[in-house]
Amino acid sequence: MRQKIRIAVAGAGQIGRRHVEVIAETADAALAAIVDPAPGASDYAAGLGVPHFSALGDLIARGIADAVIIATPNQLHAQNSLECIAAGLPILIEKPIATDSEAAAAIISAADANGTPVLVGHHRRHNPLIQRARAELESGAIGDLVSFSGVTWFCKPDEYFEADWRRMPGAGPVYLNMIHDIDLVHYLCGAIESVHAWESNIVRGNAVEETAVVSMKFRSGMLGTINVSDAIVAPWSWELTARENPSYPPTTQHCYLIGGTHGSLELPGLRLWRNRDKRSWWEPIDATQLPFGFEDPLRRQIRQFVAVVRGEEAPLVSGRDGLQALRVVEAVKRSAAIGAPVAIEA
Repeated sequence: MRQKIRIAVAGAGQIGRRHVEVIAETADAALAAIVDPAPGASDYAAGLGVPHFSALGDLIARGIADAVIIATPNQLHAQNSLECIAAGLPILIEKPIATDSEAAAAIISAADANGTPVLVGHHRRHNPLIQRARAELESGAIGDLVSFSGVTWFCKPDEYFEADWRRMPGAGPVYLNMIHDIDLVHYLCGAIESVHAWESNIVRGNAVEETAVVSMKFRSGMLGTINVSDAIVAPWSWELTARENPSYPPTTQHCYLIGGTHGSLELPGLRLWRNRDKRSWWEPIDATQLPFGFEDPLRRQIRQFVAVVRGEEAPLVSGRDGLQALRVVEAVKRSAAIGAPVAIEA
């Protein structure tokens, strides 16, 4: 049998602990250690039967990990990533890759310099339904892509905002939620060239946006929109429709529509709409339900991380992919601030 890849998890918060669970379910992976200075992290590690470290440097000095998952606060992603890269440790960075594109570019530059793999935790790409959707689009199932429409509406409860940082700039649905939508748009539809965005905080009045509407122009000439809000009671969001996470009550609705010259595709339900014969709004239009699996994307992500560490695969979500999603989000924020379109750096 092959040796298991020893993965340390830096950050024992909610998402870090979810990664720990998935590592335990992965045959080719083993949890190497927990890295977190917070109270209780040592007891958590002891309960798992693995070493605990308060700092990454201490973990690196011990040499007991083959790779590291960075699940620390966003503000620490760049520092933690650079430390691992300098030690030659492959990393999986939770999204966003960093708090700004300059820091993200520094991570990528350092990784390129010494050949260290960098993956970013935009886990939705690993969902089997997204893999099926991409295959259908690449096969020409709906013809040339013309437009994208995305809705990300949900209601975060009052107690969610009891933590001060969640009421401050950078903690709104654009950075925390829509960045996932942007990554999927890139993966399914191609690169975004420019955005024009508007934001509002009329419901709660916090210093951060609660609603944003974004118009997108793609390098292909395709156009699209994303409408995101964390102040609307609604069934139309990836969380409530994709059935990825059992924490969210599932609905039977869709949240993305992708339109082409020969048909349209609903996601996440994977319904393909096409005319039977002649393309025309006067002709019958039929829906085909495409089959797909429901395997947990986080499990698939860890398996791929193991394969990348072994040199068997290239990252499905690379550092550059994470950087491009972050650049779009930064452009959205800038466009909303100045009231004008903003171009995206290639």
